[in-house]
Amino acid sequence: MNIRKNDSVMVITGRERGKTGKVLRIIPERDVAVIERVNLVKRHTRPRGPQQSGGILEKEAPVRLSNLMIMCDKCNAPVRVGRKILASGEKVRICRRCGEPLE
Repeated sequence: MNIRKNDSVMVITGRERGKTGKVLRIIPERDVAVIERVNLVKRHTRPRGPQQSGGILEKEAPVRLSNLMIMCDKCNAPVRVGRKILASGEKVRICRRCGEPLE
């Protein structure tokens, strides 16, 4: 899996195409990610006690990982991800466009 939490990603297909945001969480069992302020849905909630009011809440719905591409900070564009093993034995993700590490 190339996408991790806190990565900056762009949606490449679907209703939200072209939007970018930060990954809030990954659900690997379902192959989806929740992106900040992308794919918003409305949920009607009932009040649960005096401190939690009811109403219509907007929340982020998951997006399939196949519909996302990582944004490279150097290129400022959505890029494919490669892997490279450094001399110290550490594995890093690299940008296929410019060759810079994505960390």
